[in-house]
Amino acid sequence: MTDILSRAARAADRVLVGSRGADDVVEVYAPRGERRGSLLLVHGGFWRARFDRTHLRPFAEFFADRGWLVALPEYLRAGQAGGGWPGTLDDLARIATETSATLGVPAGEWVVAGHSAGGHLAILAAERVRFARVVSLAGVLDLAACAADGLSNDAAGEFLGSADAETVRAADPMQQAVPSVDIALVHGDLDGDVPVEYSTRYATRRDDITLALLPGAGHFAVIDPEDPSFAAVVDAVEGR
Repeated sequence: MTDILSRAARAADRVLVGSRGADDVVEVYAPRGERRGSLLLVHGGFWRARFDRTHLRPFAEFFADRGWLVALPEYLRAGQAGGGWPGTLDDLARIATETSATLGVPAGEWVVAGHSAGGHLAILAAERVRFARVVSLAGVLDLAACAADGLSNDAAGEFLGSADAETVRAADPMQQAVPSVDIALVHGDLDGDVPVEYSTRYATRRDDITLALLPGAGHFAVIDPEDPSFAAVVDAVEGR
């Protein structure tokens, strides 16, 4: 099994260029066979510009082969002009709105799956853009804890640009209202990058939030279609 961060996948069927310019792209994978639904993927990388969407291409290919229309966007990240807080979230919300209009898919039909920092962004974006469901895959759902724990050499501080309590509160899913959409959380119990407790704590915030804990799974198992535990991710995306 090759590393998910370097594994090859087929090319997208279509590439959309957004209003921000040439680096504002959304890769679109057309569904194979009967269409099951529409899936928007939000990659991780602790909000940093040096990490991009490419490692989610096998994930996109997998779900397209199962009949999903998949959109895999690139968004502004810390280290880029306009990235960081709140520009990164603003950009993701804009991308979701523009992609919906271009593809003719209402916002309320998208399932949004976000990995790591992408899980954090997907939860926050759902308060602005009313998706059908959000699936957080090893999401950074407790930003205050992320900052206090100094994850990834203070990625939260780099993203926020300020550690004052009000800034953290505004950007922290744990301190914001739970969005009124279906929410599913998936997290490996051996995740060494984002503590599983971030998801277990968030799951207690509303009775109908589902939580799948993957025994023996690490941080990248939740985006790897070749991992034995990936069936739980399929269930979360497809609402089972």
